[in-house]
Amino acid sequence: MTSEATTTAPERETWGKRSAFIIAAISSAIGLGNIWRFPGVAYENGGGAFLIPYLVAFLTAGLPILFLDYAIGHKYRAAPPLAFKRLNRKAEPLGWWQVGVSFLILTYYAVIIAWALGFVWFSFGRQWGDDAVGFFTGEYLQLASEPGVTFEFVPAVLVTLLIVWIAAIIVMSLGLRRGLDRANRITLPLLVIVFTIIVIYAMTLPGAWDGINQFFAPNFPALADPAVWLAAYGHIFFSFSIAFGIMLTYSSYMKRRSDLAGSGLVVAFANCGFEMLAGIGVFAALGFLAFTQGVHIDDLEGISGVALAFMTFPTLLSEMPGGTVMALLFFGSLVLAGFTSLLSIYQVVTGSLQDKTGWSNRRVAIVVGLAAGIPSVLLFGTTSGLNVLDVLDAFVNNIGVTGSAVAMLVLVAWVFRAVPGLRAHLNALSSLKLGPVWTIAVSVVTPVILAVILVRGVETYIVDGYGGFPTWFISVIGWGAIALLAVFSFAMSYRRYRRRDIDSFVPDEPEHLETQMNELVAEARDAREATAPRSTSGGTR
Repeated sequence: MTSEATTTAPERETWGKRSAFIIAAISSAIGLGNIWRFPGVAYENGGGAFLIPYLVAFLTAGLPILFLDYAIGHKYRAAPPLAFKRLNRKAEPLGWWQVGVSFLILTYYAVIIAWALGFVWFSFGRQWGDDAVGFFTGEYLQLASEPGVTFEFVPAVLVTLLIVWIAAIIVMSLGLRRGLDRANRITLPLLVIVFTIIVIYAMTLPGAWDGINQFFAPNFPALADPAVWLAAYGHIFFSFSIAFGIMLTYSSYMKRRSDLAGSGLVVAFANCGFEMLAGIGVFAALGFLAFTQGVHIDDLEGISGVALAFMTFPTLLSEMPGGTVMALLFFGSLVLAGFTSLLSIYQVVTGSLQDKTGWSNRRVAIVVGLAAGIPSVLLFGTTSGLNVLDVLDAFVNNIGVTGSAVAMLVLVAWVFRAVPGLRAHLNALSSLKLGPVWTIAVSVVTPVILAVILVRGVETYIVDGYGGFPTWFISVIGWGAIALLAVFSFAMSYRRYRRRDIDSFVPDEPEHLETQMNELVAEARDAREATAPRSTSGGTR
């Protein structure tokens, strides 16, 4: 027997309780995607005009694909490549595409946390002064005047970025329960409490309601722009952590008797609720900035979507009573919330590599940390980091993730015809039963909508470019990343699994799961009856 077939992986970890999974999933969804990305994407796509595509994307893609991710991950008990391989051997490249997307996001997500960590330090004395925009892009990032890839390191960014990567490697080395679960239970409540206080205060500032009105007032002509719809669907995938492996991976660690659909609804609505809260807070801050400068919100200078939170909130916090304390709490919470989201992305890559190799938590965490950390430092710890991040984020999410969703839906629904079995799996375990509407959504409605938006979005990027960046820059960073994903996906699929238990896996049948659930309910009822207090005459008290 060759060494390639002699490795048996240790027993797969599971979340301790259902609440641990829900907290982890919400922590992954609620984080920088809500505070850093959502308001910025909304601002760049017409404010209120963005909310209509956002809500449509939530209903037609967010919820249906979230449930689909849960079903695949839980039924096949693996990270994306192995889960899709168990669904059908020909689908493994799709799993590695999702891992590649997560890897690319991992490289630049870390630098956003590093920025927030830097602003924790800058909060002492509110070092950004009266010009938060100029401080962020100039004094702090030392942003290059021309787009390009430079290797001029920015010491302030480099130091915090290294801290983030070292901390991530340490936590991931501890495993699922000792690392991820404990971190999530601390950071999520802290973020929600502090951020709610900040948003309430922001709404009381002069001009705040002008910003809020722009956030909710629809600009109907903007709805004809395919880029707005592409951005909405791309953000839903990013925010929900779907179609690039996170929720699929997380659900694979759930216990066999778990309420999948019920958990999904809790995660989805918690995420959207916090996202609306973040939008109100940021647009209130924009309204305040416009009021103080005597201009319209659209005329604010130097405001960039990907860095919006770092340009608006420092100014807002400077105006607050006890602003230094609130700034420390805000950016500290942002670091912690972003860190748990970073860990969820990290877990997709490590979980997939563990399935492939059978390596230990510590070994795989170090390997992935070095593989992602080195390019992260080289690309984003420099004076060109913000421009590279802007283009890479747009292409990875709007093309890479949306393309992954289209491919997954077409393969699962039409090529392998696995939707009925996955629906039965969900219904056998869930308090909420999915009917024909969900089947139609994932088989017809969602793939058609996404395919049209993807084609139009690709056409827009080819014809009009992105963000005014030079064609060569977009080709290298944007389209180059997409090409790299394709090569990586097929190259990894040709590598054999080193674990000898891969082919012996048999997924639970829905009937068996439903029987287990019924037995569990009966056991719980019997236990309650057995422990109920009784009177001396034999009747219950």
